[in-house]
Parts: sequence; structure tokens; C-alpha cells
Amino acid sequence: MAATKLIAMHQNKGRSVMQCLKDRTDYAKNGEKTEDGKYISSYMCQPDFVDWEFAQSKIDYQKKTWRQPKGDVIAYQIRQSFKPGEITPEEANEVGYETGMRFTKGKHAFIVATHVDRAHIHNHIIFNSTNLDCDRKFRDFWFSGIALQRLSDIICLEHGLSIIPKTKPSERQRRTKYPERVSMRDIIREDILKCLDQKPADFEELLKLLQAEGYEIKRGKHTAICGKEQKRFIRFRSLGDDFSEEHLKKVIAGEAELPENKTESREPKQPPREKRKFDLVVDIQEKMAQGKNGGYVRWAKKYNVKQFAESILFLQQHDIHDKETLDALVEGSAARYHELMKIIKDAETKMAENKVLKTHIINYSKTRDIYIAYRKSGYSKKFFEAHREEITLHKAAKDAFSNLPGGKIPKVKDLNEEFARLLSEKKTAYSEYKKIKKEMRDYQIAKQNVESFYAAQKTWDQEEDLKKKRQQQR
Repeated sequence: MAATKLIAMHQNKGRSVMQCLKDRTDYAKNGEKTEDGKYISSYMCQPDFVDWEFAQSKIDYQKKTWRQPKGDVIAYQIRQSFKPGEITPEEANEVGYETGMRFTKGKHAFIVATHVDRAHIHNHIIFNSTNLDCDRKFRDFWFSGIALQRLSDIICLEHGLSIIPKTKPSERQRRTKYPERVSMRDIIREDILKCLDQKPADFEELLKLLQAEGYEIKRGKHTAICGKEQKRFIRFRSLGDDFSEEHLKKVIAGEAELPENKTESREPKQPPREKRKFDLVVDIQEKMAQGKNGGYVRWAKKYNVKQFAESILFLQQHDIHDKETLDALVEGSAARYHELMKIIKDAETKMAENKVLKTHIINYSKTRDIYIAYRKSGYSKKFFEAHREEITLHKAAKDAFSNLPGGKIPKVKDLNEEFARLLSEKKTAYSEYKKIKKEMRDYQIAKQNVESFYAAQKTWDQEEDLKKKRQQQR
């Protein structure tokens, strides 16, 4: 599930384009929010110099087209927020990259910064208003926000993620619902209770179990614990009398009862949904043949009936007759999709490393004589200035070789063979990737259509019951 919004970024009064771009991109690239830049990706630009590159493109635009900029829009931002606990930072960045690429059609440079400092992981996708050829600019269009949300939903479905259900304006609430805030002390208490369930022999063993969960322990007059996302230590006694060091020792010794983590939920727990058991194909076909009441008509207007009929045919062809089977196929295809994507990306990474290493080997061979002469000159500054490029390339190659496992330099022939093997693996995986991607999407569409149908069926039944009651009253 991803709530997506398109935001135009304007030039602030009294500040240059470069300054404004730097302010916006620096916030997106904040190391505290992206784990020191771990979750930043880009297309046709360098994240470290993105503000300069965007600003330079606008200068090139004026030189190339002789047009004066209309308006003060300097870039656009796509803000994409995900449901807590549904997605990893890596996958969120991947979804953001696909969103930026498909929305701009690869014609605009962009960066994707995934922020992980909040309960909900979210992307800041900033793309240049000027295209790569510096001859056109992106223009916001009517209903662009709706188009972007639809694209985001499609990509989420492709990745096996949920999407935000459409509701009536009168029934709408916040698009993204976040869980109630739980204090770090509550989390620590809960983890202590989990460790106590493992029946530790003594208090020291309890502390070791907590350390295994990722906590830090500080010994002293008062034993203290530091949570996973805390900066300061908390004494056990400050967690409450039932969680003091003395009481916990008594609990372990069997002299006291287990403590309780007393936390109150801000929202009442909703009763679990009843699990519907049905034969999908037969049940849906029977219900559709029963009649076309008002509920069905409204549903038919809202959804593509032809597409739904295709989904029914799809279920028949794949011998899917229950919701559990359909859910399993959705999950299985999504898992295989991500597996193939990882294989392709790993192959691409290794191929890129292969190219770089091969370049270093060639450069080392070409510059070896010059570097030997440089060394014989007693590392003369004059000699270095005369052969700066060759010496720099030679040093870079030596540094690269020092990082090789075992320090053994492979042959160019072996690298070429490895590259060919990786390319073959990538092509094989990509062929299946395209197939499984379509398969996964078909399963997702079928699942969505089935769920929409049964949601409408509830409305139909309610309308029929109301009609019967009115007839009885007459």
C-alpha cells in the first residue's frame, strides 16, 4: 500500500535555483533518515551533485532553446508513503525507482531517497523539470495526481503489495493509518517477558537473552538497559517495581509472579474477519446469473466487467476454485518475481565489477613502464606532472588489485569468460522474469476482481433484504 502525491518545487524569492535545489535535495538525502545514504538511488545523475546537475541543465536549456523559463517550478517531488510493516527499505527504494522511471518515461533525471526514520517507510523522488535533452520541460497536467497514484498502485501490485481501496468521499478517512505509538519502555518490558518465557536459570542468563535480542547492558550500582533505538540507558527499576532487578530475580527463583506489561490500546480491537469458504468460479457465476439488481449495476459501472469476465476465465484455466489457492499463487509468483529480480541485479552488479577490473588490468599493463620510470626517478614531482594521468591510472589499478581476495589478479581471458557466463545467466533469468511478472500481475488482478465482486455482493444482499421487508410491510 502506497499513498502517493506529486508536489511541484518552486524557486524561493531571493534565492538562486542552485540554493533552492540544494535545500530540497539535502533534506531528501539526509543521512539520519537514509542510514548514511544506504537507501539512495538515482537515474542519470549523481546523488552527491544532483543540485548542480539540475541547475546546469536549466542553463543548457536556455542556451539550446533560447526560451525564457515560464513560472518558477525548478523540480518535482513524488512523495510515496508505505503501510508500516509491509515493505523493506530496499524494496521501497526499488518501488520508488520504478515509479520515477515509469512516470517520467526515462526522460528526466531523478533521485530516490528512502526515509526509514519513521514508522512508515516513505520515498522522496525528486526529478528534474528539464528533460535529459535539455529541450523540453515537464508540465503538470490535469489529474496528474490521480494518474500517478494509479501508476503507483500498479507497481505495488507488481511487487505483491496491497493498494489503498477506493471509498466514497463521505466514507474517506486518512489514506494512511498508522499504528498507535508505543513507548520504548513498553517494548523493553515486552521483550523482558519474552525472555522470561524461555526460563532463564538466573538474572545473568536473562541479561544474555536480552543482549541476544539486540539490547546493550550497563553494569554498575544499578543495572541499566539500552533499547534498540535509544540513545540513553534505562535502569531496570525505572521500568516499574515489577521489572526491577530485585523483583526479576525473585520471579526467576520462583518466589514471585510474572510481571504484567500494562499498556492500553488507544483504539478498540476490531473482531477478526470471518473466513469465507467458497468455490470461486462456481459461486461467482451462480451469483452473477441470479439477477442484475441495483447493486450489480453500480458495480458494473465502477469496474470493467469484461476484465472481470477474463479473470473468471483465468481462474478456470488455472484450475483455481478457492481463495486459499489464489492467495498461495499470488504469494508464490511474487516470491519468484523478487527472486528473479535479485538474480538479475546481482548479475548486473558482478558484470559492472568485471568491467571495472578488466579496465584496471589493461591500464596497469599500459602504464607499467611509466610507473617504473617514475619510481626510478625517486618519485620526482616534475616527472609526475608530466605523466600525471598514466601514474594516476596505475595507482588506481594497484589499489583495486589490493582488494582482490588472495591478491591474485585474474587474466583478461578469464574475466571475458565470466562476463559471458553472467550475461547468459541474466538473459535466462530475464526471460523468466518477464513471464513471471505478467503471471504475478494476472493473479493480482484476478484476486482484486474477486474481492471487489464479493464486496459488491454484500451490498446486493442488503438491498434484497430491504426490498423483502418493504414488501412484507405492504
